[in-house]
Amino acid sequence: MQMNTPPRSTIRLTRRGRAALIATGAVVAATAVAVPLLIMEDGDARPKSLVIPEGWRAGQVYEAVDKALRVPAGTTKKSLSKANLKLPGDAEGNPEGYLFPATYPLDAKTSPESLLSFMVTTANKKFNGGQVTAGAQRNAMNVYQAVTIASIVQAEAATKADMGKVARVVFNRLERGMPLQMDSTINYALNRSTLDTSAKDTRLDNPYNSYQRMGLPPTPIANPGEEAMRAAINPTPGDWLYFVTVKPGDTRFTASYEEHQKNVAEFNRNRKSASPSH
Repeated sequence: MQMNTPPRSTIRLTRRGRAALIATGAVVAATAVAVPLLIMEDGDARPKSLVIPEGWRAGQVYEAVDKALRVPAGTTKKSLSKANLKLPGDAEGNPEGYLFPATYPLDAKTSPESLLSFMVTTANKKFNGGQVTAGAQRNAMNVYQAVTIASIVQAEAATKADMGKVARVVFNRLERGMPLQMDSTINYALNRSTLDTSAKDTRLDNPYNSYQRMGLPPTPIANPGEEAMRAAINPTPGDWLYFVTVKPGDTRFTASYEEHQKNVAEFNRNRKSASPSH
């Protein structure tokens, strides 16, 4: 069927490269992300460090802190109200995006509150420097909006080399008044990680559904690292509006909806051929 305008329910803007590897059986990233990365010392029951990877959501961080500090599940999330985190006003107390990915030392005095505070303080040091502030202002946004874009870049870019291009797609769509249509925002709303976004998903009544809601999501959707933040304030020049990771290591960016549909079809063929036969 010929269509003059791209139907919103069929546009598949994003396919995370790392997730695409799951379809080929090369790596099972979705099951690995929930496991906290702890650095243990021999004979010691409690880890000495906790590694927070780039792109983890706040919920994953809370779970990892609970396990690392040997406290009951849910303790870290409950501690938010008394942690007195130095968050921007726009965050309204939600630390998503500001639990900076890094390796954090742990000792006998470390509490959920002190660890969360350390993460937020680290984020503020990384995000509130003159270069970041100037970059955000240059792109007519504040730092919190830049962190939100960086979180989308972190969730969507298949490689660090693609981050600047993904950021440019976000800006190009915002400037044209187009919905972002990022599958990662729907995944965030549904607390999942998947390549499969259905037409039903795109009709989800949720502020994080960027198929239905215009502009940026209300908060970051993950905790971005420095590379993603750099991309958000200094996106690669280009006219791209669409991208899809056709296969690992092959992400195609284009301004043409027709070309994008061909790329998506190739992606789907690759996924089908990679699926185990029954």
